[in-house]
Amino acid sequence: MTNVLLICTDQHRADHVGFGGNDVVRTPNLDALASRGTVFDRTYVANPVCMPNRSSILTGRLPSAHGVVFNDRSLDWGSNTFVRRLSDAGYRTQHIGKSHIQIHAASFFPDGDGVPVGWDRDRNTWDGLESFARYIDGDPGPVENFYGFDQAEFCLGHGAVVGGHHLRWALDRGFDPATAGGGPKSPARFRSEHWWQVSKPAYDEGVHSTEFVTSRSVEFIEGAASATEPWFLFASYPDPHHPFTPPGEWFDRHDPADMELPESFHDPVDHLPEFLRTMSADAGARGPMRISAEALRDAMAAQYGSIEMIDEGVGRMLAALEASGQLDDTIVIFTSDHGDMFGDHGFMLKGGFLFEGTTRVPLVISQPGATGARTSSLSSSLDIGTTILDLVDVDSYDGVQGVSLTPLLEDPQAEVRDHVLIEEDVPDYGLWSNVVPEHSRTLVTADARMTRYSTGEGELYDLDADRAERTNLFDDADGLDLRHHMTDQLANALVSAADYARFVDS
Repeated sequence: MTNVLLICTDQHRADHVGFGGNDVVRTPNLDALASRGTVFDRTYVANPVCMPNRSSILTGRLPSAHGVVFNDRSLDWGSNTFVRRLSDAGYRTQHIGKSHIQIHAASFFPDGDGVPVGWDRDRNTWDGLESFARYIDGDPGPVENFYGFDQAEFCLGHGAVVGGHHLRWALDRGFDPATAGGGPKSPARFRSEHWWQVSKPAYDEGVHSTEFVTSRSVEFIEGAASATEPWFLFASYPDPHHPFTPPGEWFDRHDPADMELPESFHDPVDHLPEFLRTMSADAGARGPMRISAEALRDAMAAQYGSIEMIDEGVGRMLAALEASGQLDDTIVIFTSDHGDMFGDHGFMLKGGFLFEGTTRVPLVISQPGATGARTSSLSSSLDIGTTILDLVDVDSYDGVQGVSLTPLLEDPQAEVRDHVLIEEDVPDYGLWSNVVPEHSRTLVTADARMTRYSTGEGELYDLDADRAERTNLFDDADGLDLRHHMTDQLANALVSAADYARFVDS
């Protein structure tokens, strides 16, 4: 049976890799992987936010079906996942890095005064396994039987935050917790004067989250070489999600002055829905925001350094596969959980943005013996687990809404989807969430994208003529026929997405 290595990054645009057309960020190892695999140029998320889409990757189900519609609730403990199917079929299954299918903290739940209650959660409940507090006082060991993973080792938080198993690992290497942190006044060797979320950590690169994921994954790969059973490894990097804090020399690899602004950075926003116009007039605080040119260049330079550190780690994993004689028996997949606006239309981060910067992600599937190919056929994050099960000849399960991409591996010109449905739901907890519409549904087809918001507003783009999504046709007479067609297609997609799955015993 064939091994599977699934590598995932966080908040990583499809065009922020070399094989995605970026000639500034240097990703030679990912580019080499892409050159011998199939690159899926039009892979979209099921939801452009961390927890919902990560849960969709694991379950093959839309957020409205698996229930994790926002970053404030954990995936039900009894949820079926493709990892459970692999485990049942005799695979050794391991998770290393960012999971984020359980909430890390209680910060989304305000107290009686409307103030977030902090980061501590009950560490002893079924959904407290990713609690920061669980790992502060001592090492509880790997989490066992985690949604189908035999064992899981977690990174918690982003940027220069060190939490979970990552914290215990770093402490064993002499890490000083006083050198880390995720706030505007956290220790740093350098911090951007334009945006506090760009900084160079005060600790050495050897204890950063990227190094934890890489080194622990390499150890797993090397240790699995002598095993008789096949394995599945989910190596999940917390970077390049904001804050942008590549450590050591990785922070200094790019000069912000060399970073080019997106072509739509200075575009007017008068054609966009009212909430986007509102956000455009407000620089924001913690969530989606309008960004200055200076802050964007600083963030881009730092993010590219983070991506290049990840690429170096991917190279080490692939080298470990080759040195241990497992490369020819391992399917390697690379993707991300969602993207980031990164200056498109002047915006930054995600949350309420349904542009391709946030919804389109990199996806490469490299099989042993395969040659390089690219496909522009539609695919979804929902399809990853279904495709893995198909490739290793393991049966799927009730309620899966993803489809197998294996026909595209055999013929890149084939089609397995005529649309991708994207959901976003944003409960009102204050801050930016009281501006973003509570619900939206997006349909992407081969030649168009339409989003309907619960406010009654919408966006509509002819992707054949306007791939950069710069002309909103939703209320334009010239787009009336396209709007009618896409509205009909969206209705069909919503009907076909209705869930009728059975639940498994918890």
